[in-house]
Amino acid sequence: MGITDFFSDLMSSLVQEVHAEAPADEEEPTEEGEEESKDEEGGDDAEGEEEEEEEEEEEEEEEPVDPKPLLEEECARSSACAGYKHHFDECVERVTSASEEGSGAKEDCVEEFFHLQHCASQCAAGKLFKQLK
Repeated sequence: MGITDFFSDLMSSLVQEVHAEAPADEEEPTEEGEEESKDEEGGDDAEGEEEEEEEEEEEEEEEPVDPKPLLEEECARSSACAGYKHHFDECVERVTSASEEGSGAKEDCVEEFFHLQHCASQCAAGKLFKQLK
């Protein structure tokens, strides 16, 4: 028995797997008569109306738009990141032409991409916090 077997046995004895059950449906009408009797009582109607009002209010609230991607795009096109953008574009052209020719070049533009994104993020950071409330 190796050390890895020892630790895996130890972990399996200490950590128990937990499974969650799906929540039960609130209303399961089996017969039409039961539904009518619930409606006649009137207690469920008031709660249902409140839930509907809450759902309508949630639908009316619009999701705020994240300004960060727009600011990063602007910064990537700005003069501050022009050098990084130029290197990235040249790399993309090289890789694209190499793949079309079938020369089998194993080059990618990950490094250039990260330099460009870092520059754009740094540029956008100052502008972003001015826009956030």
